[in-house]
Amino acid sequence: MSANTPPDNRNYYRWEWQLQANADAFWPFFADTNRLNCDTGIFPVEVLPGRNGEDVNGRRRLKFRLPLPIVWLEEPFEWVAPHQYGVMRRYENGPLRSLEILATLTPRPGGGATLVYETWSEPRNILGVLAQPIALGLIAPRRFDKAVRTYDKVAAIDAAPALLKRPYRLVPGAEGRMTVMAEQLLAQGADPTLVEKLLTEIKEADDLVLAHLRPYALADHWGMPRRDVLELAMMATRVGLLDFQWEVLCPLCRGASDRVHNHLSEMVTNVHCPSCNIDFKADSEHSIELTFAPNPSIRPVERVEFCVAGPQQTPHVVVQQLLPPGEQRSLNLTLDFGRYRARTMGLPGSQQWQVAHEGVAETAVHLTPTGWEPEVTSLAQDVTLELVNDTPNEQLFILEELAWSDQAVTAAEVLTLQKFRDLFGQEHLQPGEQFSVGSLTVLFTDLRDSTRLYREIGDAPAFGLVRNHFDVLRDTIAAEDGAIVKTIGDAVMAVFRRPVSALRAMMAAQHILANPPNGERPLQLKAAIHAGHSIAVTLNERLDYFGTNINIAARLEKFSQGDDMIISHFVYCDPEVQELLHDMKAPLQATPFEAQLKGFDDEWFNLWRISPADQIVLEETAV
Repeated sequence: MSANTPPDNRNYYRWEWQLQANADAFWPFFADTNRLNCDTGIFPVEVLPGRNGEDVNGRRRLKFRLPLPIVWLEEPFEWVAPHQYGVMRRYENGPLRSLEILATLTPRPGGGATLVYETWSEPRNILGVLAQPIALGLIAPRRFDKAVRTYDKVAAIDAAPALLKRPYRLVPGAEGRMTVMAEQLLAQGADPTLVEKLLTEIKEADDLVLAHLRPYALADHWGMPRRDVLELAMMATRVGLLDFQWEVLCPLCRGASDRVHNHLSEMVTNVHCPSCNIDFKADSEHSIELTFAPNPSIRPVERVEFCVAGPQQTPHVVVQQLLPPGEQRSLNLTLDFGRYRARTMGLPGSQQWQVAHEGVAETAVHLTPTGWEPEVTSLAQDVTLELVNDTPNEQLFILEELAWSDQAVTAAEVLTLQKFRDLFGQEHLQPGEQFSVGSLTVLFTDLRDSTRLYREIGDAPAFGLVRNHFDVLRDTIAAEDGAIVKTIGDAVMAVFRRPVSALRAMMAAQHILANPPNGERPLQLKAAIHAGHSIAVTLNERLDYFGTNINIAARLEKFSQGDDMIISHFVYCDPEVQELLHDMKAPLQATPFEAQLKGFDDEWFNLWRISPADQIVLEETAV
């Protein structure tokens, strides 16, 4: 670590570490500048309104919370993951005029990496001249060294930042309440191992993790099934150990632009993202995420920001560069396979690339006043991008992965789970609010000849059989991660995320109902399945679904004869459904036919009747 005074009158400090961890493993720790600033003793910050158009291209006007009311304009972070990031801060008051930071991770040939952290600081007054050697020469190096060594130890074993633990603080009486709540969870059938892990997490994890608990991330960290951990989190919310919160995510930065605690009914889907300075509607299947936090009666957790725009705040962004007018910059990148989008904050449109084996290894990207040139569609994993800003204005170039994190529990997914609907049946949207749930598999069932059943055995016995049939459907649907949305008479509407789950659930239900125990009367269940995009809405104070594909699914059930399933051609073509249909352990027969549906009089639908292979069904075109 050294300091000198370069010709531009700024003081220069350089710190270096030889890391055990590889650059890819260490990057999520050190590039999380929110965590890094917290761990190195930086004061929390708050965002101030920009002045005179300052907040362009990701610039932010920030200030420290008391006791240091220092205000500064922060230039946008620039980075190339997982190797380098930097930022410039220009102070309006306080002992410094400016502070520039550059962190560089360089892989070593034999493994591990070298981390170099450089700072350039310009004093404003005599206090700044005197304070720099103490703050940046003595205090900061010790704090950074402790944080870096802690991160390296965890990253070297390829663990996630969630493994970092901190001394915990519980409110008075919390230990006793946690014991009672744990007993309640165990009495409800929760896994004792998972309960113990959750209690330990609440006690030991730091506030940055606990303020935004993601069940799937916890499950991956613990090496446990994701669905089990999600259901435990929901059960823990019911007993008061956790609270859940719905977060509306910006489609660009994917940060939480709005947070609603407790109920969907408090959420609005027309939102402003201050980071991206855009208004948007949360109408996609990824727009709303369900996260959890400890209940304040156990451990109060405050969402505090120590840095608002570092690389790990937007981990899907792999490159961010600020290009002055006319500048050309060469970037050497190593990208994962998948789809990427290049955009700026000032130019219309964007450019999309597929990273694949056959992609080009070098390409020039010209930013022009009318958009993007040229149109290259495929890049190699190791690629050189030549960025050229041919516009008269500076441009903030952003290269981002299009795939969303699979560790997020979206509202679109959780609403299809029976456990959620059982525990939180009161959850619903505001009147008039709606959001897309993406591709949803919809099931409609009905009992065949239920009217005759009531007439032949009487109302009370028939009602008992119908009620038992609902229990069978509930169990088989829940076993396939589906949920019953509503019942209408003897009919059921249910939803699943995958078509094959609906088929398996109906195969099981039809078999159980056709072969009842103790000589009970067998029942024949009609079923129909369709899949496609739909939206979530509130109908009759209940979370429901609406759209053309729901209407199509509702009209297919009448073609079922009982002990068979009617599926749309879209469902039939699903790869998992095809695999199931050709599974010799449970041979099924698929017979095509065409039909017209009420309300779709100008269209013929290609449908399939699915029945056991040994069951002969006479088919005819139905109108």
